[in-house]
Amino acid sequence: MRKPLPLIGSNGSNGQTGSHPGGRSALTCRYRCGDACFHEVPNTSDNAYLGEVISGTLSRRTLLAAGAVATATAATSASVLGQAPPAAAVPAGGPGGRHGQPGGRPARGLRFEPVRPNTEDAVVVPEGYAQEVLIRWGDPVLAGAPAFDPERQTARAQAGQFGYNCDYIASLELPGERDRRLLVVNHEYTTEVMMFPGYDADRPTREQVEVAWAAHGLTVLVTEEQRGGRLTALSRHRLNRRITGTTPVELTGPAAGGELLRTSADPEGRTVLGTLNNCGGGTTPWGTVLSGEENFNQYFANAARVDDPATRKRLARYGLTGEASERKWERFDERFDLAKEPNEANRFGWVVEIDPYDPESTPRKRTALGRFKHEAAEPRLTRDGRAVLYMGDDERFDYLYKFVSKEAMRRGGRPADREHNGRLLDEGTLYVARVTGDSPADQITGDGALPEDGEFDGSGQWLPLASGDRSYVEGMTAEEVYVFTRIAADRAGATKMDRPEDVEPSPRTGRVYVALTNNTDRGAKEKAPVDEANPRRGNKHGQVLELVERHDDPAATRFGWRLFLVCGDPEDPSTYFAGFPKERVSPISCPDNIAFDPYGNLWLATDGNELGSNDGLFGVAVRGRREGEVRQFLTVPTGGEVCGPVVRERQVLVAVQHPGEVDGASADDPVSSWPDGPGKAVRPAVVTVRAEDGGRIGA
Repeated sequence: MRKPLPLIGSNGSNGQTGSHPGGRSALTCRYRCGDACFHEVPNTSDNAYLGEVISGTLSRRTLLAAGAVATATAATSASVLGQAPPAAAVPAGGPGGRHGQPGGRPARGLRFEPVRPNTEDAVVVPEGYAQEVLIRWGDPVLAGAPAFDPERQTARAQAGQFGYNCDYIASLELPGERDRRLLVVNHEYTTEVMMFPGYDADRPTREQVEVAWAAHGLTVLVTEEQRGGRLTALSRHRLNRRITGTTPVELTGPAAGGELLRTSADPEGRTVLGTLNNCGGGTTPWGTVLSGEENFNQYFANAARVDDPATRKRLARYGLTGEASERKWERFDERFDLAKEPNEANRFGWVVEIDPYDPESTPRKRTALGRFKHEAAEPRLTRDGRAVLYMGDDERFDYLYKFVSKEAMRRGGRPADREHNGRLLDEGTLYVARVTGDSPADQITGDGALPEDGEFDGSGQWLPLASGDRSYVEGMTAEEVYVFTRIAADRAGATKMDRPEDVEPSPRTGRVYVALTNNTDRGAKEKAPVDEANPRRGNKHGQVLELVERHDDPAATRFGWRLFLVCGDPEDPSTYFAGFPKERVSPISCPDNIAFDPYGNLWLATDGNELGSNDGLFGVAVRGRREGEVRQFLTVPTGGEVCGPVVRERQVLVAVQHPGEVDGASADDPVSSWPDGPGKAVRPAVVTVRAEDGGRIGA
């Protein structure tokens, strides 16, 4: 029986407040990230803040002369791209900004009636659109996997079934199979109290723990498009695959085999069992899929009991400070007990690359990309074919990164070409961002008021951390930089950001968009003050940063930037929508995942809506007179989060993560009845949305 939804701010059964910072329930925070926002901020560095740089030795004139990127880069890049420069070069200029009063229809791809904010226990889509569940937690994926039975779930069954809490979705072509595509779906974390009837958090059973291991990782799944655009999942296809928390994964790149990655079970430091907390991801031009390991720290126990003080300090920088873990995995496998295996945690927090076209291939953790709480890794190519990846570290006051490969991609289909491309991410240069504003510090007031130039904008620099066996960070070896990347970035003087999550370049313009989800500690007296890229105290709604590489060169070490969106209630004076009239946008809070549609529009999935409504998916025009117009396309059920998303010409795919995760809810006492109705298990699922007439999305 479905129970009433608790009021926001009420206490759940665990005694914590019903809404953590960022609008997420205490139950979700407990299982997804180990209550990260209720622990001390891991970044205790005293890096110079943006405001201090401005008010100290560097004036705006000096910065522009030295970097030549704030407005010149934007204008130069825009000229190359054949579009108007960003607002860093053109002040907003009053209500409506440079848009004036835009008329006519919304941008192509966004022509639908926006969904209104709501709290329905359903996926709500615009009029004229249909939505269906494609695959749920526990649905069979591999041949021989049984039908889902929530009362009798086993680890063996789960290893052949769709995993829990689906997140990133990659959609790839499947040559030679008409109307079929290959999906790769991440499974971020497990919520045992929602999975197992009668679950006892203090005394989990071995079977429950092993089910959870099998429910992590990734699913590779073939889908088929039926008449009218409806998608179906093809279980038992030869390419279908489950990668779990115990699948052997190869460590590659410059840190592989080093002392910091060796354990008792793996003295060579080259093979890890499993991938955990897989959040965002990316697809490569050479046909592989990247998956970021995010809140891995929560799975490990007894960091406080590690004898070596230097090791304890390094663990603490990654949020590893406690004793018993939430899931108690250390009772069933000693590798999760850091007092016994302190290096095991170093083997998580990487970007994993898989080949979805080869079910026998070994996944690889790419150490050259650095170790932190990876939200995603979305690549683009330089003009000479080198791979460039942009990556966010999802933690309060952590950083934005970039990697540029040494070698160029080969486009041939020969085995030698594929082998070459399979090594691209093992050698290159890893950078971290220093972001500088162009306004005097006294104009960044913390209440969201725009500075005198009418825009939060400025310039930035990519600071090198390591390249191959060379370290650019004083006092750290290259191996230490890759394994303790956060510490290296602290020493390099990177800019503390408000939870950098998904980071993606536009496939049309090359501009890079960064979702800064929120940071309610921003501006707290003892923590980082506001700055031009993070301009609001107690930032609970987040913002979206737009970055333009100098001379439109992805390998450049200088860039220009502006805040494209400052999210929240449009009636709140601290919000900003690229200058678009605020009374004509959908309210948006806590941007997280990013995607682009075939027309070049930016799509944002939210996580932790602080406006009192369910999370949603939003389309935003990034060019033309409608630039900055936010339109809500869907909302997800009670307690859920929008992940994924994939926006194709005739389908939108989203992962509905943690539906029903409201404080006090459990498998025995659910709050939601989604997706299968009352009396059935609440199950995370992938949903497809299509136009009822079979036409194009938003066109």
